[in-house]
Amino acid sequence: MSTQHPDNAQMPPFTTGEVFSGEEEIVEAFYAYKELGCQEQMWDWEGKEVDPLVVEKLLGRYEEFFRINPLGKKVYLTPRVPNPFVEPLDGARLPQILHNIVYSSLIAKAFYGEEVTPVFEIILPMTTSVEELNRLEGYYRNIVAGQEDMRAFPGDTLTLRDWLGQFSPRQIMVIPLFEDKDSLLNCDKIVEEYIRDKKLDYQRVFLGRSDPALNYSTLASVLFLNVALQRLYRLQKRSKIPIFPILGVGSAPFRGNFKPTNVESMLRGYAFCHTFTLQSSFKYDWPEEIVRKAVRKINLAKRRDPLVVDEEKSIELGEKAVKAYQAQIPELVPLIEAVAPFVPRRRLRKLHFGLFGYARGVNNIKLPRAIGFCASLYSIGLPPELLGLHCLNKEDLAIIRENYPWDNFIEDLRDALVFFNPKVLSLLSPKMRDEINEALKIVDFQINEQHKEITSQIIERIKNGRKDEEFTDLIVKAAHIRRFLG
Repeated sequence: MSTQHPDNAQMPPFTTGEVFSGEEEIVEAFYAYKELGCQEQMWDWEGKEVDPLVVEKLLGRYEEFFRINPLGKKVYLTPRVPNPFVEPLDGARLPQILHNIVYSSLIAKAFYGEEVTPVFEIILPMTTSVEELNRLEGYYRNIVAGQEDMRAFPGDTLTLRDWLGQFSPRQIMVIPLFEDKDSLLNCDKIVEEYIRDKKLDYQRVFLGRSDPALNYSTLASVLFLNVALQRLYRLQKRSKIPIFPILGVGSAPFRGNFKPTNVESMLRGYAFCHTFTLQSSFKYDWPEEIVRKAVRKINLAKRRDPLVVDEEKSIELGEKAVKAYQAQIPELVPLIEAVAPFVPRRRLRKLHFGLFGYARGVNNIKLPRAIGFCASLYSIGLPPELLGLHCLNKEDLAIIRENYPWDNFIEDLRDALVFFNPKVLSLLSPKMRDEINEALKIVDFQINEQHKEITSQIIERIKNGRKDEEFTDLIVKAAHIRRFLG
């Protein structure tokens, strides 16, 4: 298995401020490779300010490491590009990003003295159709790399290859990132149609865990995810092409509960996944040696068959959870809006609430990104894992036991409820209060008193309308106790 990483909580020692700069993300990539043992780094162009010269700077600054560990052969850099259909303004950068792949190959050839392809895969977020994948793959192959035999003007004696150098690689592999319910449940059909007319040694498929939780609840997201994994496994068997799922999992229980101390349970619960994303809280909120050991364990793990699930029952229960969860969101929006602006950022993003990127939201309600959403609710002692669970009866719990890694379900819920604060009930309507109390009956748990004390202060400040610098300090203090921001 392999490890990959993107985004989240405390700041590592190589940073100088409270937000990662473009230059520090270059250092971070090298740190992930060399110090932590990550095999792959996601270079996220989606809504972020990133450095396009990443390959040139990595090879130029860390020559000794990349001589021994060739980029594109032993360690990997994989861009996540904007989807023009959902991010039209950000998507306008797509030609620049794709041409940058060619430039990176020229830099690598000069560095290694031979043909080396440092970047050969790209991730397309919010994939919903095979046409999106074919359009991106075809644009690169036919227009970006395909222009090398063209001439700048009629009668020119040189081709663009003669003038600018070889346009390499000739084609790229596109990794679909499925993040909404319909796409997750149809991912096998979309991928099957995409690979049908292509000669591929393998196909990677990225399954989102964070945004589906935000949109549908953590319970529904996992039920849908396990159906998707089973369908991809069946696709692998009938197509004879290896399918390597990437799980986009976060450190908060709501977003996956992936941390250095529970790697084994994650590997058991998602045995068919080949790659796991590591959030910043995984990497920086734990002692470095513990993180290295966890990464090593992931890298050495062998893939196994996915959990066998009853797809009809899983989807039916997932839909029930979605309905219950989404009915609760409108009441929570004012509370989230009261806290989210004070949640500190860790990455340089274009804008936070979807004005220049696709908006996260439930129905017509706009929500902050998953990190801000989770951080807001954890900060008032209301773990979002509780949302939607009040609808479950004994028969539903039996379905979960068979179709959702039960140990993972209980572990995630207990880990989340450590950060519950009973005082948050005073901010809720009687109806919501009853629903939360019903969800609390599912497992026994022990409240973290230190976290409770800090979130109680946040709750009181919300009631009194007192929001100042100390308000953000309290949010950060609570995050330190949890070992994740959101």
